[in-house]
This record gives sequence, structure tokens and C-alpha cells, in this order.
Amino acid sequence: MQPNDARIIRGAALFTAAAGALAILVGALVAGGAGALGVFLGVLVGFLFFASGQFGLARVGHRWPELFMGAALVIYITQVGVLLVLMILLRDATFLDGRAFGAGVLVAMFAWIIGQIRTNLKVKTPYVVPTADSSTDAPAGAGAPGREAGE
Repeated sequence: MQPNDARIIRGAALFTAAAGALAILVGALVAGGAGALGVFLGVLVGFLFFASGQFGLARVGHRWPELFMGAALVIYITQVGVLLVLMILLRDATFLDGRAFGAGVLVAMFAWIIGQIRTNLKVKTPYVVPTADSSTDAPAGAGAPGREAGE
């Protein structure tokens, strides 16, 4: 993973954790212990959803950049499938407040996106990462850069 990716994930995670702590407090005040637990689990699910996707995409983008879009689609479909299974399992849960759970997921989603945007604006990720391969350097006066002889 590149250092910029790690900084983006860390920045979004810290912002989500702060917003989640505030949301848990509000959930406890509004709906008691079940509300606090629901918000906590919702924030945790939202956090894991976004963090796992971002981490997976960072690893794929570093190792196999040509597979980035396909990997993004596979990761997203897998995440949505896991969320579907989780929602089915928690459908009849009596130990948490369902509305608080949904509010926690929404808080995590908005906080992650805002934290990611904020960190992306500060990191200045390069579009092209230059390599130190000396075999691709053209001798001085060899013509236009990036063009092969005979083209």
C-alpha cells in the first residue's frame, strides 16, 4: 500500500470514529442502551464496509493497476452481499434498536465520505508515480519523448 493510500484511510477512519462516538452518545440519550448499541453496531458496520473496500482497492491498485475497475466492482458486490446477509441475520434482533442501527450506518457513511474527501484534498496524490528504471531513458536529442525510433 502506498503512503498516500494509508493516509487517506487513516484520515477517513479518524473522522468516522469521532462522528461515531458523537452518534453513540446521541443514540444513548434518545433511545437508551438499545439505541447506543444499535448506533455502535451501525457505525461499526459502515466503518468496516468502507475501510475494507478502500484497503482492498489500495492493494489491488498498487499491485495490478490494470485490474482496478474490475476489482472495484467485485469488491463492491461482495460488500453489498455481506451487508445483505448481515441485514437478514439482524432482521429480528431484539437486543438493538433498528432505527438507531440504520442511523449509525448513515453516520458512518457520511463521515467516511467527508473524511475521505478532506484527506484527499490535503494529501495531493500524484496521478503518475515515476519509476527509477534507467532502461527507458532516451539519450539526449533522441526526438520526442515517448516515441520509438521509426514511428
